[in-house]
Amino acid sequence: MADDLRKGLEGVLVAESELSSIDGDAGRLIYRGYAIEDLARGASYEEVLYLLWHGHLPDEGELAEFTEAMAAEREVDDDLLETVRTLADAGEKPMAALRTAVSMLSATEPEADADAADLEASLRKGRRITAKIPTVLAAFERFRLGEEPVEPDPDLGLAANFLYMLTGEEPDEVAAETFDQALILHADHGLNASTFTAMVIGSTMADLYGAVTGGIGALSGPLHGGANQDVMEVLMEIDESDLDPRDWVEQATDEGRRIPGFGHRVYNVKDPRAKILQERSRELAENGESKWYEITTTIEEYLTGEKGLVKKGIAPNVDFYSGSVYYQLGIPIDMYTPIFAMSRAGGWIAHVLEYQEDNRLIRPRARYTGPGDEAFVPLEER
Repeated sequence: MADDLRKGLEGVLVAESELSSIDGDAGRLIYRGYAIEDLARGASYEEVLYLLWHGHLPDEGELAEFTEAMAAEREVDDDLLETVRTLADAGEKPMAALRTAVSMLSATEPEADADAADLEASLRKGRRITAKIPTVLAAFERFRLGEEPVEPDPDLGLAANFLYMLTGEEPDEVAAETFDQALILHADHGLNASTFTAMVIGSTMADLYGAVTGGIGALSGPLHGGANQDVMEVLMEIDESDLDPRDWVEQATDEGRRIPGFGHRVYNVKDPRAKILQERSRELAENGESKWYEITTTIEEYLTGEKGLVKKGIAPNVDFYSGSVYYQLGIPIDMYTPIFAMSRAGGWIAHVLEYQEDNRLIRPRARYTGPGDEAFVPLEER
């Protein structure tokens, strides 16, 4: 029957998970029962990784051991770095370079022969992948600038260390906390396209390198991971124009342009993650340049207030504020989606391991709509 078909699997229940839950009408997101607001404001990214992978928040001893183990895995093999250098010199896009690098990481995996059903070995693999992705991305950006990579600092947390490796300068407290929050906010979000892709790969009992590489591939598509870059490009276009942001948006929408960062497949109200990043954007503005915060808030007030988009279920999503926040942190625009992957890798790994605990190969069906009784004609008669 025609109504059995749900394009894009919209609303189709395919799994049960204890990892994250989204209430799109209330604008609520939880990780393992904890409100995203509490985690973003009170925990570190490492604590959230531990929560997603182990099922509970760590105590001080568990966190210290986990953080130390993560930091010890940050270094990347020289051969892989040379590959990253080659990709940067060739002008490869950051997401494509990351996809290649993560796949190549498996070549130096010390437990490559461990069975995918070995949970402890898989957790160690996940730890290595998540620890090394920031090193790969920072090195790629340094190579593009004609500079050498900065070695990771084991005394810095994952977020602060990435900014340090990217710029060569240790970030201040506000920048480090802001980026750490951004990583927490992007760590997991239900069965989005990239998470589902990773889970499908994991359901074949492939290893985590294959699953994470697949997740990166799915996230690289413009319908999934590129919205924050689109937002920043629009903000820069507005800034370079002579128009007030309200006038620019009105003119753009009259011309049929869509303003990126508004609307979400799941949320009908303002994304709770957007609220948190808006706060950080304001704090960054107080310590530096304020125009990006002013432009974004003006656009939000215009579209949600004067234009009433919220009544239509269209509200700011996380990308609307993450773009300007990353820009204020000095992160190149085309690195925004790779940073998304850097954070979401933790969620991909959690979902793969959770699903593999009670695994069943994911194998949906398609309704055939082609011809049914074509007569075969031999080659010489066609």
